[in-house]
Amino acid sequence: SIFKELGMYALTIGLGLSIHLFIVLPLIIFVFVRVNPIIHFKAMATAMVTAFSTSSSSATLPVTMKCVNENVKASNETTSFVLPMGATINMDGTSLYQAVAAVFIAQAFGYDLDLSAQLTIVLTATLASIGAAAVPGAGMVMLVIVLSSIGIDPEGIALIFAVDRILDMLRTVVNVTGDATVATIVASSD
Repeated sequence: SIFKELGMYALTIGLGLSIHLFIVLPLIIFVFVRVNPIIHFKAMATAMVTAFSTSSSSATLPVTMKCVNENVKASNETTSFVLPMGATINMDGTSLYQAVAAVFIAQAFGYDLDLSAQLTIVLTATLASIGAAAVPGAGMVMLVIVLSSIGIDPEGIALIFAVDRILDMLRTVVNVTGDATVATIVASSD
């Protein structure tokens, strides 16, 4: 039964990340830049593959900068300011992951989450993801803060270790693509 629940957890995070990557970010690109999102994804393909394989926004940063400079035609000033900042504070995939992970762990331990606890999870996950290091596994460390904010023992993190690596790879793709999306919007306003 725990394997089924863990599979549903991974599927939920995968679905949430997919919605953000394939619906929200393309919609933002289309609305603000008036560029076909498929063209933008093709321009960022190398950075997205690198993000998936390294699970690190920092390790992917040079590739992301190259893609945005050469394929999106953004200036060096824009990419050298926006992308390093994004790799540090724009962790939208990590924020989504932490919120879902906290709810999953709370449910696994039988905690009832009232509206106040749910709002605390959302706020803490967002703030913790801003401070997360852009390295593999940093989201897990920051999840301790999210769980502690609602009074759940952080040992519950052990429940999700089995699937965390693949989810880390997926959320890094979302983080890097989000950074490139912001850089593209800033570059288009120049």
